[in-house]
Amino acid sequence: MLNRYARALFTRIFTPAARFLLARGVSADAVTIVGTLGVALGALILFPLGELFWGTMVITLFVFSDVLDGVMARIAGTTGRWGSFLDSTLDRVQDAAVFLGLMLWFFGAGDFWIAGVAAAASMALGMLVSYVRAKAESLGFDANTGIAERAERLVVTLVFAGLTGLGLNSWVLAVVLLLLAAASAITVGQRMVTVYRQSRRVPETDGGQ
Repeated sequence: MLNRYARALFTRIFTPAARFLLARGVSADAVTIVGTLGVALGALILFPLGELFWGTMVITLFVFSDVLDGVMARIAGTTGRWGSFLDSTLDRVQDAAVFLGLMLWFFGAGDFWIAGVAAAASMALGMLVSYVRAKAESLGFDANTGIAERAERLVVTLVFAGLTGLGLNSWVLAVVLLLLAAASAITVGQRMVTVYRQSRRVPETDGGQ
């Protein structure tokens, strides 16, 4: 939902920067890779050190590359299957880094295993949400539905991680992560039901994995 409503706004905001980078020979793929490295380093270095606020600031800065690279690709006319594949793959790397960074902190010096478990559950179920959609689309189905898509999960996680870094009780973040995990599980169920209904309307050709 957030992706659909925010795309037009962010496209207008990032178009000048996209044109600037393209004019200097920077490719959309390069921006995608640099953005992923920035998110991963911010999450895996600052979060385990307990710097949840500054880690969130660094991650947020680089997360916007996910919008910028898309704008650049559309302007340059280089959108295609490779760019989509790279972007989707590195999105999973970014998500994993964020939750892994939180896990390292809470299972380590943060000494709050409940929040660590909540982060692990959010990561696992979030990956499953993405897998279900990818697998459905590979079989010709549409599974772009559900209450907890990637953008919503990432925004909520970063907002509350940052607030925790500013002094918010860690229990709040733990509860938020547990709710995100639950929402992801519901989304998986919604997508499975959606695919099942579509499958009943078309003949089965291959039930293998």
